[in-house]
Order: sequence, then C-alpha cells, then structure tokens
Amino acid sequence: MRIVFAFILLCGLGLAGTAAYMVMKQFNQYSADLEEAKRLQTPAIELVEIVVATERLNYGSILSEEDLTVVSWPANSIPEGAFLSLEDLMGGENAEPRAILRIMEISEAVLASKVTDFGGNIGPQGLLSPGMRAFTIQVSVTSGIFVQPNDRIDIYWTGNNGREVITRQLLENIRVVAVDRNSNEDVQTRSVAKTVTVEVNPTLVATLTQAQQTGRINLSLRGIGDDAFLGGVEVTTKDVTLVQDAIVIEEVIDEKCYTTVSKGVDRVRVEIPCAN
Repeated sequence: MRIVFAFILLCGLGLAGTAAYMVMKQFNQYSADLEEAKRLQTPAIELVEIVVATERLNYGSILSEEDLTVVSWPANSIPEGAFLSLEDLMGGENAEPRAILRIMEISEAVLASKVTDFGGNIGPQGLLSPGMRAFTIQVSVTSGIFVQPNDRIDIYWTGNNGREVITRQLLENIRVVAVDRNSNEDVQTRSVAKTVTVEVNPTLVATLTQAQQTGRINLSLRGIGDDAFLGGVEVTTKDVTLVQDAIVIEEVIDEKCYTTVSKGVDRVRVEIPCAN
C-alpha cells in the first residue's frame, strides 16, 4: 500500500513539475516576443562620438586634453562645429594649444566657435568672424549702456540732416566683442563703459566713423535671443511732442469745486459742479 502511495505521489510531483516547466517556457517565449516587438517598433538611434568637457572651461584658459572626453551622441542632433575626435580638437604632437573663447560647462559639447585656432590669439581679434572688423565706439554715461562682451545691441545716430535734427537707427543686432578693452564675457558685474568695441563689416566701419564725426551715437541693449528686425527707425523733432494726458485735480474752495486741466505746459483751473 505504501509503495502504491509513493508511486502516486511521485507521479503527481512529476506532472506538477512538467506543468510548471511548460508555463515558464511559455512565459519566457512571451517575454522574448514582446521585446522583439518593441525592437521592431522603435527604430535604432545612430550614435557618433563627439568631444565634450569634463570640467568647466573658463574664458582665456588653455585647452587641455585632461579636461575633455569622448561620448556617444545622436547623429541627427550633433551641434554645428562639434569635434568628432580628440585628435581633431587637440591636433598632432607638435600642434600649438587652443584657448577658450566662450565658457563651457561640464558635459557641454566643445564647438569650433568656442575655441581659438591652434595658437590663436585670445584678444578681440581672436573673437572676430571671418571678414569682419572690430570698431570701437566712444560712449559716455548718457550715451552708453550696461553691456558686456557677446551682448547684442542696436546703434542710433543723432545729428542734423541739413534741415532738422534727427535720430536714426544705423545698425541692428550688432555683436559686442569687447568693453573697455575687456573681451572676457565671464564678468560678474556690469558697468557703464567708456568704449564699446563691436563687430561689423568693413563698409560699416566707414559708416560708424562718419556717424561719430557728424553727430552723437547711442547704444541700445537687446534682450537674449531677440533677433527682430525693425527696418530702420527714424525720428525727427516733429515726432517728439509734449502732449500729456489730461490730469484732473478736484479742489474745494469756499464751497466751490474746481478742476485743473494740464496739457503740455499749460494749466487751467475750471469751476465744476461739486460732487455730493
């Protein structure tokens, strides 16, 4: 009897084990099928290697290979001017070092616009785009603004056009490359400059020279990312008016009420009914 019972028990355990095995196999197959379906639905992202900073890279410092590393980056979103290898960025064994033109944070891609050429000068001339020139504008407390290198400004000229005094917008969205001989954009405070050096093409150098000789130049700071084109603003003395909105002042004198109306420089008191 015991032998029969043991035999039945062993058969039961065998059947249970077989069933568990079949369930596990089916589950594993289901999981594999699910992963394959996900793989087929999600296109593979092509990756390429680019050079990024491993430390904060400050303006004016010499670029060192110890501050760099290579990481994988989606091929369809590589920043313009990125370096695809350390060799491209650092050059060969005898290559002169590059210097930092723009601050770069940790894990930020190193771009050609943010470093000098091999052995390049770090002064304002090293910041100029190809074909552009630096022009220094003399400014004062009244004509200057709080600017720092790499800000964008508009330039206005006030002078006489032979008939009347006018103020005209000469240039828009001009890049500042230096302030009072300082081309470092990593400054903690802003101050009113005595000179502002801007980046313009050779023709505009002549325009700005004439503007400084024949009138007064004023600068207007643009907001970050503001690339709006105004199309040349010009204002004459006729456009400047002293018209003010009417100012109503109620007074009570000997039980009489008056209103004082101010327009421009004229002020007139007019008697009106008193309010209850």
